[in-house]
Amino acid sequence: MEQAWRWFGPHDPVTLKDARQAGATGIVTALHHRAPGEVWSKEEIEKRKAEIQAEGMTWSVVESLEVSEDLKRRAGSFRQHIDAYRENIRNLASCGIHTICYNFMPVLDWTRTDLAWRLPDGALALRFDATAFAAFDLYILKRPGADNEWSEERKKLAYNAFQSMSKTEQDGLARIVLAGLPGTGMVYSVEYVRQAIARYADIDAESLRSNLSEFLRATCPQAEEVGVRLCIHPDDPPRPLLGLPRIVSTADDFEFLLDQTPEAANGITFCTGSLGVRPDNDLLAMVRRFAKRIYFAHLRSTKREEDAESFHEAPHLDGDVDMVGIVRELITEERRRRASGDLIEIPFRADHGHKILTDVERQSAPGYPAVGRLRGLAELRGVVRAVCALA
Repeated sequence: MEQAWRWFGPHDPVTLKDARQAGATGIVTALHHRAPGEVWSKEEIEKRKAEIQAEGMTWSVVESLEVSEDLKRRAGSFRQHIDAYRENIRNLASCGIHTICYNFMPVLDWTRTDLAWRLPDGALALRFDATAFAAFDLYILKRPGADNEWSEERKKLAYNAFQSMSKTEQDGLARIVLAGLPGTGMVYSVEYVRQAIARYADIDAESLRSNLSEFLRATCPQAEEVGVRLCIHPDDPPRPLLGLPRIVSTADDFEFLLDQTPEAANGITFCTGSLGVRPDNDLLAMVRRFAKRIYFAHLRSTKREEDAESFHEAPHLDGDVDMVGIVRELITEERRRRASGDLIEIPFRADHGHKILTDVERQSAPGYPAVGRLRGLAELRGVVRAVCALA
C-alpha cells in the first residue's frame, strides 16, 4: 500500500518537507484555487506535480476534483461543468495522474461542531455533537421545517444548549459548521446556506441518486478511456443533514453507485471514519464486498458516543473501527490485483489526526496537523508491515 499525505498546496503550513519526513511517498492534493466547474490547465497541473517531485514524492491522488452544486442538482451551468470535468480528467491523465477522489454531498461537505475537543490525554480532536448541530439548525440557521425533523428530546436539549451559549460561542459554532472544504479557506454565510438549501427543495434522495447516475454515465467512459479511476468519498456524517439527502452512506448506496456504469473506472474511496459512524455499517463486510472497486483509502477511526448520533475522532487504532482487519483485507485485495497484473498499490492516508505536542501552537487545516498525522501514519505503517509479514 502506498503511504500518502494530504497537502493543501503552497500555502499549507504543513509543508511537503514535513510530509516526506513523516514517511509519505505519495501526495494527495488538488488545485484548491480553482472553483468547481473550472478547467485545470495542463500547465498548472504540471507545475503542482513538479513542486511535489522536487521534494522526492509523487502526486498520487487528486483530492478533490470537486463536483459543483450545479452538477449535483443538474441545473444552471451543469452542462458546461460536465464538459470541464471531462476535460480535467483528460488533462490529469495526460500528466500521469490517474486517481481522482470526489464527493456528492449537497451544500456542505464534512461537518463538525467542534474542531478542538479535548480528549482525556490532552489531545485535541474533531467532534460532531448532535445537540449542538440541532441548536445550529433550529436557532442559528432557523431552517424552515427543521422543527419537524428533530425529536422532542433533541429539541429540548438543543434549546437548553443554545440558551447557555454566549453570542461568541454561537458565532463560533456557526463558523465551524459552515466551514468549507479544508484547503479552500472558505466559510459560508448563514444566508448563503439558507439559499443553497432552498435550491434543493425539489430534490429528494431518489432525485439526487438519479443525478449521481447521470454524472457517472457522463464521466466514467472518459475516465475508462484514459485510465483514470474515479473514487467517490462517503458522506461525512453518513446521514441526512439540514433536510438534505445523503446517498453515499451504506453498502446499499455503494451497490447502487457501482451498478450505474459498467466501467471499472467507477470506484470508491473507502473512508473508515465516515462509514464507521453508522453502527449498521459492517466495515469488514463492506471492504470484502467492494474490494475490487476500492482505489483509495482514508484510514481513521471514529468513536460513537452515548446518544448514537454524536461522535469524535479517535486515535487511528482505537475507536469503533477494526483497523487491523480493514488493512488486512486491503492488502489481500492488493495482492490479488498484483497476481492479475495490476501493479498499482492502493494509496492510503492517515486522515484527521489529533492536535498533539507542537501542533497546538502551529497553524494547520482542521483535522490536518503535522504531528498528529505523523503519529497516525506511523501506527498504520506498523499495521501494514505486520500484516504483510504474517500473511
